[in-house]
Amino acid sequence: MPEILQAVKKLDDEARAIKKEALKTCWYMRGLSYSEAMHLSWEEREIVNEIVNENLEMTSKTGLPFF
Repeated sequence: MPEILQAVKKLDDEARAIKKEALKTCWYMRGLSYSEAMHLSWEEREIVNEIVNENLEMTSKTGLPFF
């Protein structure tokens, strides 16, 4: 039984991480809905996160406001 509880906990943690990543992406991308973010594939989420990080790096280097 403990193995099942551990597996369920692991899946819950993974689901929470996906939701957090989707919501963070929505915040950064402004205009992307939560529903749209949840329908992105793993590869698409990875690409969007790369774009967000590039934009953060660019604004940091140039001193321009991010918001």
